[in-house]
Amino acid sequence: MGDLVVEIASAILAAIMAAIAGVWIYFLIYIFQSFKKSPVLDSAPRVTSDFPSVSIILPARNEERYIERCLQSLVSQDYPNFEIIAINDSSTDGTEAVMLRFAANDPRVIYVKAREKPDGWAGKNWACIEGYRRSKGSILLFTDADTVHSPSSVLLAVSQIVSGNLDAVSAIPKLVCNDFWTKVSLPCLSVFLHTRFSTQRVNDPRTKTGYFFGSFYAITRRTYEEVGTHEAVRAELVEDGALGARVKESNHRMRMVRGERHVEAVWARDLPTLWHGLRRLMIPVYYQNRKNAVLMTAAVFFLLLEPFLMIPFSLFAVSLGGLASWLLFGLNLAAVATILATMTVQCIRGTRVHPVFGLVAPLGGALITLGFISSLVDAPKKGSVIWRERKYTVTNDQHPLR
Repeated sequence: MGDLVVEIASAILAAIMAAIAGVWIYFLIYIFQSFKKSPVLDSAPRVTSDFPSVSIILPARNEERYIERCLQSLVSQDYPNFEIIAINDSSTDGTEAVMLRFAANDPRVIYVKAREKPDGWAGKNWACIEGYRRSKGSILLFTDADTVHSPSSVLLAVSQIVSGNLDAVSAIPKLVCNDFWTKVSLPCLSVFLHTRFSTQRVNDPRTKTGYFFGSFYAITRRTYEEVGTHEAVRAELVEDGALGARVKESNHRMRMVRGERHVEAVWARDLPTLWHGLRRLMIPVYYQNRKNAVLMTAAVFFLLLEPFLMIPFSLFAVSLGGLASWLLFGLNLAAVATILATMTVQCIRGTRVHPVFGLVAPLGGALITLGFISSLVDAPKKGSVIWRERKYTVTNDQHPLR
């Protein structure tokens, strides 16, 4: 009787494992196709005359560790017609001093001290709108303080817009991972982001998928104003994605390109910022649609962890014999192998970390799953999201309250 129960359980689990393996095979094929077909930042003919004015909007809050490298890379641009709006978002470290020093030495750097953030605004969104109000450029290029740019990144972004008659362009940066947990979790996250917000989907006018990478996106001033500026997404904690979605939904022409050779951004500084970053992603989803948030967390568990957790049972079942047990064992191995292969490819081609981190994917999967579960549990609590030393309480109307 016990052997029969194991055989029935093996048959059910084999069906689940077949579905999981199928999903990962799809992911692997899709990623290969995406890398092959994605346009790159330097693919457009370069602008050689009539350079439109560009305002680089650079918000920063307590970025003393990174802001100098970012500003140095921006003032070193080979583009002839730009200004840098450096916005100090209530920093309490040396960020302001670095900004003021650059502004004193280079007239293209304009220092802005953001006013106190009003209720209902996320901090970065408020800093961006403060920078926009001081800007003059016909093209706005938004970036982050932990981003480093090649000398031609601005020229390449403008060339994409001009040659493609675009309204906006965003570049996928090379993501820098400074700690172990970021290196093991980033390939897992990147696989899902890569398929959900791939260049194929964003660049296809037939889809509704729009997305910006906050570390680098350029948008014409006219388009930015037509979609409502950052004021339209003032309550969004993932404001770059929300703004990109508005651009696509309003039928403006946008393009996502791969920019790893020209833009480099820090993904997470350490384990605490990675943990809060996971919660920042999931808690707003919870308030948009609780059922979807639960289903998403369950899907992450089954796709990232369940095949590895099933290995002991598969070994036990196959020791008892039976066709279903052997089928489960084979499919279990296939799922695990496909997961590890996909993560390794993502490490090599996508996140550019050592492929060994793709082989320890279960650790990253466990961290992501725990982060999402924690988000579901804590979402109703006050101050459930902590980002850039600010606490936010997300409500049903998506207003973050300080």
